[in-house]
Amino acid sequence: MPEPLPLRRGLYAVTPEFAAAADLLAASEAVLAGGCRWLQYRDKTSAGAERLARARALAACCARHAAALIVNDDVELARAIGAAGVHLGRDDGDAGAARAVLGPRAVIGVSCYADFDLARRGCAAGADYVAFGAVYPSPTKPQAKPAPLALFPRCRTELAVPACAIGGITLAGAPRLIAAGADLLAVITDLFSAPDIAARAHAYQSLFEENTP
Repeated sequence: MPEPLPLRRGLYAVTPEFAAAADLLAASEAVLAGGCRWLQYRDKTSAGAERLARARALAACCARHAAALIVNDDVELARAIGAAGVHLGRDDGDAGAARAVLGPRAVIGVSCYADFDLARRGCAAGADYVAFGAVYPSPTKPQAKPAPLALFPRCRTELAVPACAIGGITLAGAPRLIAAGADLLAVITDLFSAPDIAARAHAYQSLFEENTP
């Protein structure tokens, strides 16, 4: 497993639903070839055995690229495949419980939506990063409450952990988020629907190199 810490600023790819495992792996390979080093496996539809097989294949893909695989919502799946960590939503348990299962080196992220108090509680429980969103209207979660950009500098000042922006992010809207203080950009649609996924991933990653604090 690649050394997961410290969290590196950059693109944080989140997989959409793919009917075929081969398509998921090909798209993820392209994302990593483009320079992304954080990949979250998010799968709400596959059955347990299929999810395990896909997660194992993604873990091997990430290992080839010295990238970190984060599993969405499922601590036991993350443990089973030796993932770099897990990302937890509001109803998926707390960071402390995940840490007890995955160990001290695991990367644990928590969704905080537009609620800074959730971020504060997540950090107190041991989260390594917090995610705010939707920063823009999102096709994945169209009912999500807008998250103000003021959350990002506040996170940097008060919590001193990396902050991830998620929700409706496009290459055109990304620089504004980085300037506001987002350390990670979680992107689904604008990345995986791009005509050239590797080139789009590289373009996102390059934004961070251009905006080094």
